[in-house]
Amino acid sequence: MTYREALNLGERILAERDIADAKTDAWLLLSAACRMERSFYYLHMEEEVPQDEFDEYEIALKKRAEHVPLQYIVGETEFMGLKFKVNSSVLIPRQDTETLVEEALKVVQPGMKVLDLCTGSGCIIISILHSVPGVDGCATDISKQALNVARENAKLNDVQVMFEQSDLFDRVAGVYDVIVSNPPYIASAEILKLMPEVQLFEPQEALDGKEDGLFFYREIASGAKDYLTSGGRLLLEIGYDQGAAVSSLLADAGFTEVRVIRDLARNDRVVSAVWQ
Repeated sequence: MTYREALNLGERILAERDIADAKTDAWLLLSAACRMERSFYYLHMEEEVPQDEFDEYEIALKKRAEHVPLQYIVGETEFMGLKFKVNSSVLIPRQDTETLVEEALKVVQPGMKVLDLCTGSGCIIISILHSVPGVDGCATDISKQALNVARENAKLNDVQVMFEQSDLFDRVAGVYDVIVSNPPYIASAEILKLMPEVQLFEPQEALDGKEDGLFFYREIASGAKDYLTSGGRLLLEIGYDQGAAVSSLLADAGFTEVRVIRDLARNDRVVSAVWQ
């Protein structure tokens, strides 16, 4: 089978299984299996695909047709212009979360200490430290498997982070100038309504925000003040409809300068607050 025929086959298989970006995904899977760029494809599209590469492509196509996320199949994704390894132990970094990093970069300066709660793949803290040299970064997650991925990503992107297995603040020591977090924030009942790629394959403990989706925000609001310097900032990613609720939680806990930041789609995405 030629490269062109293989690509057409992949597009057809994925479209038949209602994969939204069938053409894009078929190309990405073929290019990953054959380790090729577009330029190679256009020069060699009528040539035969080596059998071992085609076999790898077929396996990848089967997984994607079953709605396994593309990023888990290829084993990596891009976030803030950096490469991150991902597997089913961590949430796939999303562009929405770049809003959180961008807000952090407005306040983080060399010499500061930054804590990342629920770090997952480590994409938030690693992106911050990669952009601002001289920052002391610590990141926690309840999942040992997630921390293993985060450590790989820190090494991949050449940054030094202290990782600690911890349920939020349980094993955190010291105080920080900035605390960032993208905690689980989907209400338990809503998880069943998510697209199959998320509902069936991404880690549930990184999605489930308990009954109303606000459990972890309550915990962070009540605990963060003990780990922030005076004037320290708390930055939290939120669901598109949680801006008012999370803002109220932080104001009630004694935080000031509480405000909601929107993402590129104009949805509420980050709540920023200061501890005096």
